Amino acid sequence: MFDLVWLIPLFPLLGLIINALTGWKSAGVRPGVIASAAVGLSFAAAVALFFELLRLPAADRLVEVPLFKWIAAGALSTEIAFQIDPLSMVMILVVTGVSFIIHIYAIGYMHGDRGFNRFFIFLNLFVFAMLILVTANNFLMMFIGWEGVGLCSYLLIGFWYQDDYNAYAGRKAFVVNRIGDFGFLLAIFLIYATFRTLDFTEVFSQAAAMPMGAGVLTAIALLLFVGAAGKSAQLPLYVWLPDAMAGPTPVSALIHAATMVTAGVYMVARANVIYTLAPTAAAVVAIVGALTALYAATIGLTQFDIKRVLAYSTISQLGYMFIGVGVGAFAAGIFHLMTHAFFKALLFMAAGSVMHAMSNQTDMRIMGGLRKKMPRTFWTMLIGTLAIAGIPGFSGFFSKDEILWQAWSGVHGAPWLWLIGAVAAALTTFYMFRLIFMTFFGTLRADDKTAHHLHESPGVMTWPLIILAVLSLIGGYVGIPAVLGGSNHFEHFLAPVFAASTELRGVAAHGGAEGPAAGHSLELLLMGIVLVLVLFSLWLAWRYYGRKSDLPARTAARLGGAYRLVFNKYYVDEFYDAVIARPLHRISESALWRFIDVRIIDGSINGTAALIGAGARALSALQTGVVQNYALAFVFGVIALLVYLFV
Repeated sequence: MFDLVWLIPLFPLLGLIINALTGWKSAGVRPGVIASAAVGLSFAAAVALFFELLRLPAADRLVEVPLFKWIAAGALSTEIAFQIDPLSMVMILVVTGVSFIIHIYAIGYMHGDRGFNRFFIFLNLFVFAMLILVTANNFLMMFIGWEGVGLCSYLLIGFWYQDDYNAYAGRKAFVVNRIGDFGFLLAIFLIYATFRTLDFTEVFSQAAAMPMGAGVLTAIALLLFVGAAGKSAQLPLYVWLPDAMAGPTPVSALIHAATMVTAGVYMVARANVIYTLAPTAAAVVAIVGALTALYAATIGLTQFDIKRVLAYSTISQLGYMFIGVGVGAFAAGIFHLMTHAFFKALLFMAAGSVMHAMSNQTDMRIMGGLRKKMPRTFWTMLIGTLAIAGIPGFSGFFSKDEILWQAWSGVHGAPWLWLIGAVAAALTTFYMFRLIFMTFFGTLRADDKTAHHLHESPGVMTWPLIILAVLSLIGGYVGIPAVLGGSNHFEHFLAPVFAASTELRGVAAHGGAEGPAAGHSLELLLMGIVLVLVLFSLWLAWRYYGRKSDLPARTAARLGGAYRLVFNKYYVDEFYDAVIARPLHRISESALWRFIDVRIIDGSINGTAALIGAGARALSALQTGVVQNYALAFVFGVIALLVYLFV
């Protein structure tokens, strides 16, 4: 069975090839059905592979499947090979499962679009690249998938490229990600220079023999994190993700939930041995994650675009994941990655359902009262909101609590990390229920034309919402912690992947100096504090936005410049534009283009051409057609030759 792992990325590739060859002459929804079926087959193969992996003893759940030698140049030898272990298996299931649901939803959402076939070709390519990334057994193959995902993000974010803003958003995502990718590429160079291999198993085995805090490991870990920060939208490389909302809503759901933005978290978790041995770099990961979680949450409080609110919530939730992997709780970070895929895909697709009913309007200030017109969309989005808020019983509660507990008690944890995470959780609850109340409660504030066309989305769009709502409700029960009477099956499943890191740290995955009872008491106390903060934030959101009130306007006016600062996203985009983008543009135009390109490069080529032309014209003067002149020239040439040889 494992020998057929290559079928998992192959199916989406075949889907895009079939649509590329035949889709142009296909009518109706056929390209969407073909693309969805391809990803569905990939998901079915992933499920079969998962059960095959479960049959193996826990210690033997690492299978490498080489296909062929890719590069053999001197000491460098790299294969096209797949690695199947619990970590890659989780990612494969999340990517294929959530992508399959999004593909089905997209059939209804994109129906009638002139680029329908092109959209599903790009979507299949996106899934193919992501599967290459998460199944690779070496850094170079991972980088190929990494770049493929970046290319597809450019194609999908700028899908409606006829609109200038959409095209700009696609370019922005591409350029910012190239900054992060440069760090990843430097890390690959340094890894090969240090270990003389790019294979995961060999690299991590050699790294485990190096001393804790070795400078080269710290450098590698920091460079890898630069790549992760770009792809997973962390400070300061997060600015591309809010503008990625320019793409179709299924693209937003796919990027934010199951594919691109989770790649950085996966990479850090995959390189867990390196980060365990580089505590300084791990601390940087946790700190950046915490600051990002809090920073993005504050911006989400003031936004009115429904997709932009969700975009900043994604950035914030990714910060939580990096807190987890930064403090050494790699399983907790991946756990939240999984639950986040469920509720964030749900939230974006529910937002798309709202936009579908509202004639593509995204401003929550013109919404309201939609729960009566769109009951399935309302109830499913409410479940997603309860999950992301971390309300007990929902999936986000289990994964977020695990991260917060590890932020306090983990090997690299600290109380202030927990505090930032707790405040960010409270802010998340406020702005997400603000979204719910502004969108679904009160009275509709849209014009009569929009109000007249309000309707629930078709079944092809709402059934995926229901499936994801169920997963958002029950998905966290695979990781019930010991403090709540569970055995955290998810962590145990991933334990073999992180066993080397646990051994290197020389401590148990949970606990520490305190005994289990004391640890559980403290964990329950911290859990209770966060729950109180969350419920207070829910009440506050209801008080401000759940009923007709002038409190939001009065509060905004009272805060004045502080509110405008947050509303304008701290003017970071403007700062980047003024300090980086425009100076680079001017330098490129004046120095690189006008002087180096036009004058030096073009000038040298044009000058050489002019010189050759002048020489040709001078020589052409000798071509008179008179035989006597040719004879005379021949004589003079012979004389000159004789003089050169004998004088």
